[in-house]
Amino acid sequence: MKNIYEIVKKPLFTEKGSALKESENKILVEINKDANKLEIKKAIEDIFKVKVEKVATIKVHGKWKRYGKSLGKRSDRKKALITLKKGEKLDFIEGA
Repeated sequence: MKNIYEIVKKPLFTEKGSALKESENKILVEINKDANKLEIKKAIEDIFKVKVEKVATIKVHGKWKRYGKSLGKRSDRKKALITLKKGEKLDFIEGA
């Protein structure tokens, strides 16, 4: 992966993610399925100008869903749980 903006797709706003952010200084983002931990760390540091201590990745397999007679599958995705260094802070919704 060359472009850092293709690695990070979007931040994930969940109740569990909010609790982790407040208690353990961790953020949760959705990333490209092909990105590795080193690429994720470099992308987060370059885009948001923060220091990253640790990156943990999670593969989420898409669920099979039925829509009437037809059967469909949600797409697979990958999440990253990023631990920021002590003293660093990142807020996606600063104005709200």
